[in-house]
Amino acid sequence: MTVMAYILCIYFLLSIVLTYLVHRMPRRPVMDYPDWGKVTDHRIPAFKGGFLEVWRVEPDGPSRGVVVLAHGWSRNRARMINRAKMFGKWGFTTIIHSARDHGGSSKLRLMNGVRFGQDVRTVLEWAGEPVILYGHSAGAAGAVIAASKTPDSVRVLFLEGCYAETKPALMNLYKSFNRWFGLIFGPAIIFWMDKVLYPGRVLDRFSPVSMAPGIRAPVMMIHGEEDLTFPVAFAETLMKKFPENQARLWIAKGAGHSESSFQPGYEDAVRKFLEDHGAMPQPVAKNGA
Repeated sequence: MTVMAYILCIYFLLSIVLTYLVHRMPRRPVMDYPDWGKVTDHRIPAFKGGFLEVWRVEPDGPSRGVVVLAHGWSRNRARMINRAKMFGKWGFTTIIHSARDHGGSSKLRLMNGVRFGQDVRTVLEWAGEPVILYGHSAGAAGAVIAASKTPDSVRVLFLEGCYAETKPALMNLYKSFNRWFGLIFGPAIIFWMDKVLYPGRVLDRFSPVSMAPGIRAPVMMIHGEEDLTFPVAFAETLMKKFPENQARLWIAKGAGHSESSFQPGYEDAVRKFLEDHGAMPQPVAKNGA
């Protein structure tokens, strides 16, 4: 066997190992707890076994409705507390969960965007009524899947830091981690995912651009101007795939992938979108009064 053949064998073997390891990227849970309203902590059955940890936070007064929030890759439910608190301040009930293999939810060896979507659907079913759905990053991609599969369960959809197509998103993610790692191993990792782990064009069929045409709810896309993980161009590509005049894009000036919710104008933009689509009704007490 030639030297080049040995190098290729080592490359492919290493790429197989890395394909597994990228699914096991270190989790970075946030340690925080809701400090408003009435908080109840739940464990609900997950798709095909296991469980999800879920906070349900009722406002101090009557509720305007329910908001479900989904975090991104490597994080947990506490990552969405600042966004949930905003909705809680406005009088909404908020539901925040940790996806499987994240936070205190049950373990899952090969977590991915499709399974993020399964977890969001599980929470939507548990909520028991049409909701405002808010997802960040991988949670946003999962929210698109859930909203497309169960359109009657989502009144308004918020997508923060969402990608458009799964394969280019993965490639950009690996390059943002390390340029040479992405350029050298990214194509092989994506190949093994596409052909072996998730055959049948799963990566393409469940990309947000493929699911977007099935969304019925009005969509607000929120994206950091300086997002290097998923550049603004990804959001612009995705927005064009929603039905005409259904989606709005708000760009947070100077923000990276996870800072949009801290930028000036964010709360006003979210509230205005809700008001424009009739999603800020008068609060309703639980007894219907």
